[in-house]
Amino acid sequence: MDQLRTKLDQLECHFTWGLIKNDIDLNRLDEQLKSDVEKKENPTQTYNALAYVKFLQGFQEEALSHLMTSLELYKECHKEEFNKSLIITYGNLAWINYHMKNYTECESYLQKVKKINENLSSESSSVPEVLDEKGWTFRRFSFKYSEKSKECFKKALDLEPEVGKWNAGYAIALYRTEYGEFTIENSPVIKQLRRAIETNPDNDVLKVLLALRLAMYKSYEEAQRLVEQALEGSPDHPHVLRYAGKFFSNKGCPDRGIALLKNALEQSPNSSFIHHQLALCYKKKKIQLLQGNHHARAPEVQLIRDKIIDHLEMATKHATGFIKAMIELALHYGEQEDFLQAEKMFQMTFEAAKEKNDNLHVVHFHYAEFQFYSKRDEVLAIKHYMECLKMKPGSHEGKRSEYKLKRIAEKRINKNTHVGKAYGILGFIHKEKGEKSQAIECYEKALSYGDNDEHLTNLCALRLSI
Repeated sequence: MDQLRTKLDQLECHFTWGLIKNDIDLNRLDEQLKSDVEKKENPTQTYNALAYVKFLQGFQEEALSHLMTSLELYKECHKEEFNKSLIITYGNLAWINYHMKNYTECESYLQKVKKINENLSSESSSVPEVLDEKGWTFRRFSFKYSEKSKECFKKALDLEPEVGKWNAGYAIALYRTEYGEFTIENSPVIKQLRRAIETNPDNDVLKVLLALRLAMYKSYEEAQRLVEQALEGSPDHPHVLRYAGKFFSNKGCPDRGIALLKNALEQSPNSSFIHHQLALCYKKKKIQLLQGNHHARAPEVQLIRDKIIDHLEMATKHATGFIKAMIELALHYGEQEDFLQAEKMFQMTFEAAKEKNDNLHVVHFHYAEFQFYSKRDEVLAIKHYMECLKMKPGSHEGKRSEYKLKRIAEKRINKNTHVGKAYGILGFIHKEKGEKSQAIECYEKALSYGDNDEHLTNLCALRLSI
């Protein structure tokens, strides 16, 4: 049995790619993959992925059924039993039969993989078709796997640079991972999206992704032209509608964004992403209204706020652990002074972030904002701004936390209230940034306004570290 397991561990398939159950929103992914099945998008890949999701959910018979469907679909198109494109399907079938204690069947599929590998000029891990499905799977299963997805598509392109779908996969993976100081001329993702569109001229999703990235660099004319082309070419494609809706919302045209996203929602009513994006469009519309006479528009603002909450509740219902949507929902509960619901949602969000080990610093920042602006609890806000800054000082939220803490400290010093604590806050900021001498100076000032064990401990630790 150990020998069998050793052979299984050497396969290239979903069971050996390190897909961690806690990283994956299984319910959301299940819905997405079923939607792809209906649209007949990447059928063999989709059934392979759906089979693994069913296995993780504990439905082994369903998993086996989906794998057999994947195999049948491939053979209908290609009439081949030992093609390299079947490495993953056969590997998955070996694994599922192993888990179901069908050891003879397991051995049979292992033999099929072995026969394919004997005809390969390289390891199966370097087969472009394997890298393609692996990259696609990483992209679909979790945002956390975006870097792995990018690596897979890059390796496939290094082997066969002209293949359209690998150029597309690499472009989308880059879109998810490129966050740096670039210009429109040297941005790798813009360059790759243009290359992907050249090799996939009918792929309208790529066009709206390029439009969104161009808009970041204020190239609005080309961006809007690409969006209009995409909408003309794929007026009912849910991803095109979703990204186009985001584009118009970001451009300050929330009504058009809302119209597009409502259309997308009719096709995918359980899409947590579309509900979330609709909520953000309505939020943009709310902000525009609040820039006018707030009191005169209060009923209209409340109506929009209700829509935001409705869509966020649907987003969190259809995707458990959707942290960004949960944060927005908690903040909007707080905005309408439903503090009990807001606190409850924030606690759920903290738990989800800890369980997923994902974006906990973001939750701390927004909880601080909720305490500062909605509940007017400056002490608790300071605590959570500090937690965010400690966790991710270089992140967007970390930098904003630093700014907010500085503002609070400076305000206290200017008003001559809680001055010792204010210098303690400034000392903490300097300490987290590695500015030891400035931190010591601030902590000494803090202590001069009264005893504080925490300031003294920090001061002693800093002096010893110099």
